Amino acid sequence: MSEGIVYWLQQLLNALQLGSIYGLIALGYTMVYGILTMINFAHGDVFMIGAFFCFLAAVYLGLPFAPVLLLTMIGTALLGVAIERLAYKPLRHAPRVSAIITALGVGIFLENFTLALAPYPKHIPALLENTNWNLGGVSVSSLQIIIICLSLGLMFLLDYVVHRTPVGMAMRAISWDKTFVPLMGVPVDLVISVTFAIGAGLAGAAGTMYGLAYPVIDPYMGIMVGWKAFISAVVGGIGNIRGAMIGAFILGGVEIFVAAFLPSTYRDFVAFALLLVLLIVRPYGILGSPRIQKV
Repeated sequence: MSEGIVYWLQQLLNALQLGSIYGLIALGYTMVYGILTMINFAHGDVFMIGAFFCFLAAVYLGLPFAPVLLLTMIGTALLGVAIERLAYKPLRHAPRVSAIITALGVGIFLENFTLALAPYPKHIPALLENTNWNLGGVSVSSLQIIIICLSLGLMFLLDYVVHRTPVGMAMRAISWDKTFVPLMGVPVDLVISVTFAIGAGLAGAAGTMYGLAYPVIDPYMGIMVGWKAFISAVVGGIGNIRGAMIGAFILGGVEIFVAAFLPSTYRDFVAFALLLVLLIVRPYGILGSPRIQKV
């Protein structure tokens, strides 16, 4: 293959890796919005806590990759439930600005609590043997394959749960009408907690994989990554699971190719410009649609 094609394929592989991480975080944003029509601005910091859990399990417990991933997902899932029960549930019927301010406050608390525990940044040790292959000039690592395949597997598993299981049916019912669903025997509080647990668990998985791909972590790493994941959810159509996946890979591709062909300082500018242009052209995102209520 020519050098130009090889370069494009290499950047495409990098875009798939970055988009996979964005996608797992974006799913948490879109699930919570779909259920409560609320933006959980603390979600990026839950991703950061996931990377921190990965560091603790790898360094202090000395566990291999699979147990580290499982413990991280469980830990962040429990954190997500705790945040929902303690911070968001009391404000469920309050003005939306109260929930937004609370979400921002929870994020700031998580950042400063983590910062107070130890000096940063921290380095996550290699949990997997990273083998590199050269396929027609394209450098492919086993870590990239694991990140992409595991992320896609979790995304498709969530899509199956949402569209093919009773729990997913309850989630979709609550997102459509929270007033009458409880009258049909659906445990709304339990389903909302499950939604937060799943979203936070996926963010924990993203934190683990991000920590392996970019092994330096710090308490503020979730701010920008969280905003990028939020943009991914909006681009795809906030509240739409498949849209969040599509938006994440689009944003990952935009960032990687902008950095490949333009100065890297343009990357964030282009990412946020993409959001602004899309909201003007298609306000509901790629797969999003307005909610029509009959009166």
